[in-house]
Formats: sequence, C-alpha cells, structure tokens
Amino acid sequence: MERKLSRVARTLKPSPIQELSHLAQRCDAINLAEGFPDFPAPPQIKEAAISAINSDFNQYRHVQGICDCLEKLMKQKCGLDINPLMDIAICCGQTEAFAAAVFATINQGDEVLLFDPAYETYETCILMAGGTPVYVALDPPLWSLDLGKLMKAFTVRTKAVVLNSPHNPTGKVFSKHELEAIAEACRNMDCIAITDEVYEYITYDMEKHSSLASLPGMQERTIITSSLSKTFSVTGWRIGWAIAPPVIASAIRNIHIKITDSAPAPFQEAALTALRSPAAYFESLRTDYESKRDYIVKKLAEFSFQIDFKPQGAFFVFAKLPDKCLLSDVDFTAELIKKAGVAAVPGRGFFHMEATSIPLRELSLGGQNYQERYIRFAFCKSNATLSAAAQKMGDLVDGKGCLKLG
Repeated sequence: MERKLSRVARTLKPSPIQELSHLAQRCDAINLAEGFPDFPAPPQIKEAAISAINSDFNQYRHVQGICDCLEKLMKQKCGLDINPLMDIAICCGQTEAFAAAVFATINQGDEVLLFDPAYETYETCILMAGGTPVYVALDPPLWSLDLGKLMKAFTVRTKAVVLNSPHNPTGKVFSKHELEAIAEACRNMDCIAITDEVYEYITYDMEKHSSLASLPGMQERTIITSSLSKTFSVTGWRIGWAIAPPVIASAIRNIHIKITDSAPAPFQEAALTALRSPAAYFESLRTDYESKRDYIVKKLAEFSFQIDFKPQGAFFVFAKLPDKCLLSDVDFTAELIKKAGVAAVPGRGFFHMEATSIPLRELSLGGQNYQERYIRFAFCKSNATLSAAAQKMGDLVDGKGCLKLG
C-alpha cells in the first residue's frame, strides 16, 4: 500500500524526539528528551480552563480578547504597534502557526534560509510547501553566526529567513549585532522573516529576548510565531499565534480555518488569564529555569561532558560528549536509556549539512565529526526529576570521572 501514499508522505520520517519519548515511556526511563514540563501548570490558568469547560465553551470559537492581550504585550515588550483585528491569527500551537506561515508565503522553488542546527519541524514545513531549505551553519563551540556565510547563502530565489531565538537546541540568544545583520540582509534582499519566539520569556544571565520585528523596517516583513506552551507549561493545550502584516495574517487565518478550524475553545478562554499574568510571574519563571539550568550544567560537567556554551535561553543544554567516550551520539543515547534509564536526544538530528568551515582538529574524534558529538538534555523538569536523572547517570561514572558507556 505504500505506493498509495503521496510523495510528501513517503519522504516524511518519524520524529526522533517523539520516538525517544515513546521509548522512554516503554522503558520507564526519565525523559530528558522531549521539551515538555513534568510539573503542574500555574493554578490560576488551570482554574480558568476548568471554569470555561464548566461554562460550556465547547464549540468552535475565536476569542478576540487574546489578540487584544497580545497587542498590549507586543507594545510593552517590543514597542510594536499591532492591530488586534487585522494582524493576528490564533492557531493550534506555534507548530501550526509556523506551518501556516510557510504555506501562506512559500511557493515551489523558493529558498528559505535556516540556521543549523535547527528544530526538525522547520525543514518539513518548507519541503511540504515546495520550498528549498538552505542552511547556514552556526559555528561551535559558541554557535556564532558568520555574517560572511550568511550573505553568501542569499540568492535571487531566497524568499524567507527562519529565526529561532532563544534557540533550540543550543540555547543561544542571537546578539543585537547578529539580529541587525539578519534584518539588513532581509531588507536589502527584499525577504521576509519567520520567527519562532516560543522561549521569549526564558532567558538567563541578564540576556533579553529581542524580536527581529522590532528592528527598523522589519515589522512589515516579519511573521512572529509563538504560543502559551513554554511560558505557561501547557504544551498540550495547543494555543499559539502568528503576528504578521494584515495580508499575510489573513492568509494564515484562512489556512488555519481550512486545516483545523478552531483552536481549543476552553483553553482560548484560559489564555486570557495566562496572558494577563503579572510581571512577577515571568520573572519567577526565568529564575526557576535559571536555577535548573545551573544544576544540570554542573552535573553534566561533573560527568565530564564539555559545556562549551552555557545556555542563554530556552530550556535545553546542548552538551558535548566527553573526549574519552568513543560512542557516537546515537549509540550514547541508546546506552543511556538501557543502562541508566535516562532519555536524551542525539544531536545529529538537529544538523542538516556537512561541517565545512570548522578546522579539522575540531571536527573529529575517532572518525566522527562534531555533529555526532552533541546530546540535547531538556531541563524543563521538576527538581526531583533532575536530581533522579543525575543520580542514575552518576551511577555510570567511574573513579576517573569517565562515563562507563563506552
């Protein structure tokens, strides 16, 4: 029956992150693979959702109040003037908002620039739209953007640039200088930008998230996508949005209606409570995650992982395997689940191009290049979960501080 599948369906591969999550569940392993919290959502927004369900908000619904809240937040955070009636599309999570943004703007043969490593969903959406992903490598160990390489990647076919900051999987927050260079390139090449800003409130060490749309000349050519999921620990509620110029926002709304018709009604009502949270909530979120980050970075360093780049945002550590570990990232994560009962994600799933610009001495170990040396650990977990994972991994460390997996 495979021949009955569409060309797109035949080329799609299962998500390695979700496969590892399912494996972790079957093996009763601690799941540091998938980026969802294992602790409760804020009680006030749960109560708002329960109230909405009890009030029979059960049918298709568009809650305009969400757009009004986003208008105020975008003005407060980014200095952007948003028309809540024209510029916003409420979708089923950031994932759908991003996909709809791509389907609304990308034609067959259009090129879309992405920064490598990159989250897996971006490439799939671009390919489904008939576009061509073009990757610009971020250079380890600091995941810096080489502006020369960025400019060389643009061609007459470049239609859009995808920017995820804070960045999954590295935790990088793109600098003001990098953002200005990306914005200048978009303006000069007449390109749009599609941003994934789901980690906008999760930054550390005095780093601040800046939306590309806030730079001169960029609001009219930027599609911002984000959601409730990460900020309010409700990844299963599927409430997200796209903020874009009116013509594009209208197209995104039309695509959303044709695909899913409506985001979940009770959770849209609860979103009003979430988005009206006081500033103290967002600061508490940031400090709690910064503490978790510091804990897992410390523990991984004790296990001889190389933490060349301490995450500046999001809730992942992209840790390099110890030099004495001869296993690849894939083999390591398999052994980690089997022997320690801890699930993490091999880094190669986030890379999409061969390493070409890093000195050879930094590329290889036993024939492996740097793209096979990283593991992503999610620390959006309770302190008890992180402590238990550290204990299990610690049981595999020998007296010299080397993991016994290799």
